Amino acid sequence: APRSPSNGSSRALSVSEMYLFDTGGQYLDGTTDITRTVHWGEPTPLQKEAYTRVLMGNIDLSRLIFPSNTAGRTVESFARRALWDVGLNYGHGTGHGIGNFLSVHEWPVGFQSNNVPLEAGMFTSIEPGYYRDGEFGIRIEDVALVVEAQIEKPFLTFEVVSLVPYDRNLIDLSLLSPEQIRYLNSYYERIRAHVGPELRRQRLEEAYDWLQESTKP
Repeated sequence: APRSPSNGSSRALSVSEMYLFDTGGQYLDGTTDITRTVHWGEPTPLQKEAYTRVLMGNIDLSRLIFPSNTAGRTVESFARRALWDVGLNYGHGTGHGIGNFLSVHEWPVGFQSNNVPLEAGMFTSIEPGYYRDGEFGIRIEDVALVVEAQIEKPFLTFEVVSLVPYDRNLIDLSLLSPEQIRYLNSYYERIRAHVGPELRRQRLEEAYDWLQESTKP
């Protein structure tokens, strides 16, 4: 049954916990499904490392170059490898197709064994995570478009179309490779270029300042 918040069940947000925001909306020109995890205080070393490794998996799959008609399940482990390296994992799929003003989870695109091979023009989520029962949960989910890679045809890659910064407070930069940092910086430049002017146009100065701060190189 649907649950509604009540004074008995609600509790105040605090700076001592992690929060996972699974957000999105359906618009006439597309559907969004974006998850961000944040911590407004002092994350524990485990929280920081787990978050960073989830982010590494998100980046590694997003920047992967692969042949056309590759099955999603054959590239899925790129999103898990940084977690596997230290004996961590997550128990859900790495992504699902996204409909245009249709289902948020739309078959048959995705990374499971029963999904169709990846082809240019498909939209999929990329959403590795890590969860500790009763303690905290992490998921970093973006929507990505399968596009032709800027190398030999018929190779493909992903173009992330969700333009929302990641939480700097949770990133351990010492774990990231130079390529991963380069990817993050170019992603942040795209966010600034696309979202910044729109926030200005809507006179959302506080949001604009937050965006500039959150997308510093």
